Amino acid sequence: MGSKRHGTKQLGPYYWFTVAVLKPFLSTWTHWQREGLQYLTADYPPSDGVIVAANHTSWFDPLNVCHTLWDAGRPPKFLAKDNLFRQPGVGQILAGANQIPVFRESGNPRSAIREAIKAIEAGDCVVIYPEGTMTRDPNLWPMTGRTGAAQLAFATGAPVIPLAQWGPEQVMAPYKNEFNLIPRKTMETKIGPPVDLDDLREQPITGDVLREATRRIMRDITDLLEVLRGQTAPTEVLDFRDWKQQQQATEGEQQ
Repeated sequence: MGSKRHGTKQLGPYYWFTVAVLKPFLSTWTHWQREGLQYLTADYPPSDGVIVAANHTSWFDPLNVCHTLWDAGRPPKFLAKDNLFRQPGVGQILAGANQIPVFRESGNPRSAIREAIKAIEAGDCVVIYPEGTMTRDPNLWPMTGRTGAAQLAFATGAPVIPLAQWGPEQVMAPYKNEFNLIPRKTMETKIGPPVDLDDLREQPITGDVLREATRRIMRDITDLLEVLRGQTAPTEVLDFRDWKQQQQATEGEQQ
């Protein structure tokens, strides 16, 4: 690996099995270009735990995040939708590797926050997709975010490290069952310094404070993605809730 490993020292057999399978596969079938790894390896008070907030364009991009963080010495713990834990094989590996399910639809969404707080306080690297799902933006720019990353930051005092990636969508386009490894694709990853939340940490944690922190997190991710893509993001950010309501209204009209 090359880098000192932070966080949990005992990863368990499922985690090591996953590393043994995925690392050679990704090293063989993808190229990668990475910038900003130093922001993952610094020690941050009050603990060594960090929150990594990433954009989400493909079912393949969690593998790129895992590969990047592992090589940086930060074995990740993901907040992932609970339905993934019910998938045969995949669910057993996720649970065995102590990943964190998000029970968004089953009435207990805050259990994920509690488990993530424990992991961060134990020195782990917790990965969260602030958008909550793959982007629905037609040009794959980040949407508005949910407040989970901000909640974790304020509850633990840990830094939020923004991560932008571009390339996994060439292997698997969003919401499509495809797998295009040939020719080898390049996974471009750019990591930035911690999101500036210092002034907000001193304030009472209100809805407005959480939304402002989330806006800053998404802004920093988008800024990094602009550099990777060499393009400027649209000024109007897609709101997933609005998009979903429009989709439901359209489906209702068609019935």
